[in-house]
This record gives sequence, C-alpha cells and structure tokens, in this order.
Amino acid sequence: MLEREAKLYVQRNPKSKALSAEASRHWLRGVPMHWMVDWGLPFPLFVEEARGVTLKDADGHSYVDFCLGDTGAMFGHAPDAVTRCLAREAARGLTTMLPSPDAVEVGKLLEDRFGLPFWQVTATASDANRAVLRWARAITGRSKILVFNHCYHGCVDDTFVTADGGKVKMVEGLVGEPRDLTAFTKVVEFNDVPALEAALRAGDVACVLAEPVMTNVGMVLPAPGFLESLRALTSETGTILVFDETHTLTSSVGGYARSVNIRPDGLVFGKPIAGGIPAALYGFSADVADRIQAYLASRGEGRSGIGTTLSGSRIQMALIRTVLEEFMTDPVYEANITLAKRLERGIADVIIKPGLPWHVTRVGARVEFMCVPKPPRNGFEASQAIHKPIDEAVHRYLLNRGVVVTPFHNMMLVCPSTTESHVNQFIEIFEACVTELQN
Repeated sequence: MLEREAKLYVQRNPKSKALSAEASRHWLRGVPMHWMVDWGLPFPLFVEEARGVTLKDADGHSYVDFCLGDTGAMFGHAPDAVTRCLAREAARGLTTMLPSPDAVEVGKLLEDRFGLPFWQVTATASDANRAVLRWARAITGRSKILVFNHCYHGCVDDTFVTADGGKVKMVEGLVGEPRDLTAFTKVVEFNDVPALEAALRAGDVACVLAEPVMTNVGMVLPAPGFLESLRALTSETGTILVFDETHTLTSSVGGYARSVNIRPDGLVFGKPIAGGIPAALYGFSADVADRIQAYLASRGEGRSGIGTTLSGSRIQMALIRTVLEEFMTDPVYEANITLAKRLERGIADVIIKPGLPWHVTRVGARVEFMCVPKPPRNGFEASQAIHKPIDEAVHRYLLNRGVVVTPFHNMMLVCPSTTESHVNQFIEIFEACVTELQN
C-alpha cells in the first residue's frame, strides 16, 4: 500500500511536484518551515486555499481537513468572524508596541474562561513556555524544571530530554544545543506518582511543565487521581505547576484542567487562540503574579529578556477577543464534541468489526487511534506503540482519496465547519483502508 499510494500521489499532483522542485532552489528542504516535509510524502502538497474544513491544492483537488493545521485552525480555516476582524482591524494598524482597548476586554474574557487573573501575550506557545520557565526560575531561585517523558512543549530546548531506557539523556534529534540539558531538567513518566514525588522532594525544581493529557505521542490520559497528586505535590514542595493546554483546548471552554477542576499556578496555550494568526498566551495565579512583581521590584534596571516587539500587538488582541467571544463558548464546544463522539464511535466500529487490536481515544473534539489494544499509560509505552508503517499507509490512502489527518500521528479534530457528512466520508474511506490492510 505504501508503494502504490506513493505512486498514486505523484500521478495526482504534478503541479505540487513542480512547485516543490522550484521551491527547493531557495528554501531549506524546499519549504518555508522544515516540518512541512514530515508528511511521509514524495514531496509536499502545496495548498492554494483553505476555507472551513476544505483544502484546495495546486492541482485542483479538494480535501476534507481533519488536521486543521495540527490545532492551529481548531475553529476552522478562515472563519467569517476572524476574516471580518482582520479586514476591520488591519485598516486601523497592526502593531504599535502599546496596548489597545481590546486588551482590557481580553483580560476579562481570559479570567472568565480559564480562571487565572494575570496574562501576557507572545507570538507562539513555544515562546510562552520559555517565558513561564524563566519566571518560575526567577521567583523560586531554583534552576531545575521537571517534564514528563515524551512530552511536547514546542521547540523549548529545556524540554528535549528523555528517560527512555531508565537513563535521562537529551533527545537525539535536538540540533545545535551546547549545554547538557540533563543538568537542568528532570524527567519522569506520566502517571508515575512515586517517581514524581521522589523528583520533587529534593526541593530543587522550579516548575513542572505538563500537558494535562499527553498529546504528541498518541494520547495518554491521566490515570484517576494523578492530576490531583500532581497538584498536591507541587504545592507541598513549593514548585510552580504550569499546564500547557495548547493541544487540550479542544476539551472545554476553559481547557482540560478546568474541566476536571484542577487549578494550576500557570497556563500556556497558543495555536488557535487568534484564529490562525501567530499568538499565544501565558497566565498566572494572583500569588505567582505578586511574586513576579516583588522580584521585579528587587532587581536593578535592565531588560528582562522576556518578550518580543510584536507580542501583544493590536491585531493579536483583536483576534484573540474575536476567538474568545465567538468560538470559545459552551454551544460551540457542545456541537463540536457531539460530532467528535460520532467520529470516535465510527472509528471504534471499524476497529471492532474485524477484531483489530487497536483502540481509539477522544479528548473533547480531539480523536486519535493507535495500533495497540489498550491505551498506553505513559510516554514511553506510547512511543513504543506507534506503528509508523501502518500510520503512514493510512495517511497516504486517506490523502489520495480527499481526507487529511495529522501527519505525525493519527489525530483528527472536529471544528464548527465539520458536518456529519464529513465524518461519514472519513469513516467510509477509513474502513476501506483498514479492510485492505487486513488482506
């Protein structure tokens, strides 16, 4: 299937092939951002237009998009409210390095949705994660952080550490890092409370940075009581707890942590929060904000090293306000989650009918299947469960028949533009693919 579908892809996409060859003259690996070649394809698919859940490529093919920019377009491509905001606000100026009146309303909306009172804007969630680690180290006086094995927090160097094989080491793929990151980062397995407690009891960890559900190595759900233990242990040891909800914003209006009533010291999220325009946020509790203010008052003049010129721009604030008001509402989420449940059931039926040893997991409007019978308990188990040849075969098969899923794993999103017809289309093609894989 891999070989056949690769040949079919080449036959279907001569214009994308030509564009790829031409782009290679000027772009590293032939693309504006090198992840764009990580789709397991002979060459990248060049997209001319994205609207709702429909992509149109350079060769004129249309696709139903369940990837949605790997969450960046979680509310659909170019939704009307976002395009209207862009047209209106662009004529009034994009950035001034001064606050706009929208900042006042956005702050109120963020506290209402997520329960934290103090916020800052960055360009990406990676930037936001770097910032919260810096603030946590500053106010605690501790140098170390803790992450979970096979976590994903963007391109933050400190988090590129793994504990596979029982020994903590830097991730092999990390480019150009001169420091030994293991001197600053502790790694334990998700859902391992004794290991977490042992790592925190030393009292040298400034911050635990965690997704409340691991999402980039398949989906790993928290075991019953794990997040409660995480919250209790960080509080007892004076460790700042920050949840990176960039991928789990699909869970509820206030993210996953708020939906299960766990209150962190800080939150980070990006990707869809400005409708696809680069923007991210990090927020803190009142206590952490007070400690930051005291720290700033105690130090001398000079740059903090936290923040960039285009962060908090007029256009970011206007778009964030639009997304919070128009899309981060209970009715929108209820509709998305209802349809995601339909997708989950359809995938489960396809798996169960022939007795395949696979499973499907859903978190809010985010659905994913893995080629193992039971959900993995931690990042290491999840990393061992990934079946790259089957995943790649499924991705190619779906793409050649007009359906896009996330390339790095088997993740699908439902957005306000997704319909039951789109879900049925996916299930029908997925079933045909699975049937052929068994023969």
